[in-house]
Amino acid sequence: MPEKAIHTLDLNFRGLPGAIAAYLLPHRGGAVLIECGPGSTLPALRNGLERHGYSPANITDLFVTHIHLDHAGAAGWLARQGARVHVHPVGAPHLLNPEKLLSSAARIYGDTMDELWGEFLPVPTERLLVLSDGEVVEIDRLRFRAIDTPGHADHHFAYLHEDVLFSGDIGGVRLQGVRHIRLPMPPPEFHLEKWYLSLERLRQESFTRIAPTHFGIHTDPEWHLAAVWRALDEVRDWMENLLTKDLTFEELNARFLEWTRQRSTREGVDQTTIQAYETANPSWMSTYGVQRYWRKYRQPA
Repeated sequence: MPEKAIHTLDLNFRGLPGAIAAYLLPHRGGAVLIECGPGSTLPALRNGLERHGYSPANITDLFVTHIHLDHAGAAGWLARQGARVHVHPVGAPHLLNPEKLLSSAARIYGDTMDELWGEFLPVPTERLLVLSDGEVVEIDRLRFRAIDTPGHADHHFAYLHEDVLFSGDIGGVRLQGVRHIRLPMPPPEFHLEKWYLSLERLRQESFTRIAPTHFGIHTDPEWHLAAVWRALDEVRDWMENLLTKDLTFEELNARFLEWTRQRSTREGVDQTTIQAYETANPSWMSTYGVQRYWRKYRQPA
């Protein structure tokens, strides 16, 4: 296995290729994973590892960008196979005891929780490594630097490895084969101004590839980050034009979904790809996040 290779593992979320990725980086003592996906995609994760000659027991370290179920749901299971789990300090308590996280998610997803996300096991204390902003972790010849990047969530790190930025969700959602960015803006921690500041910070870093969890490695990071910035501008303008009106959530959601669809269509995204974006990042979740952000931070008292 060549050193310093990066393999994109497609977790085939809900049977859809190209929605959720985990990234496999081999080293002499095993391999590192960036992200692991939810418990529901463990069969695909195992198959992906096997295709590259690895088993879950060979994963020495797992870096999760944040603790949302589509990124870190299988972390506890992998920790039980021997992996050390690296995480943001704000997210660490929820990996040790996911009860509050799961209860919150269940209020949103209801009876579909198990089907969507599968089992979320706690990470044993001795397998959890809490990182600090700017901390560098070296594993054999692999080097990762954690970059605190709130805006999507307060417990979010991006990880810089050589010339690759693993951007989690702060780099937005961009599927393969298109130049189109969508912003995942779920409650309770979507924060527009923090997101802008995180982008400013990432612009100060040097990398030639960007790897969002949704989905794959892209070789145009300058365009990519500029497109995320433009998407934030567009969302800001949409909020300022609409959220001053007295709308029910249902009305707001209908308008946001239509605005999102029209935006994708204007940028040349076909209907099949639009549906793939919706699977990777359901727009109705962002409606909740946008509404909560506006009421908490922008609406006059």
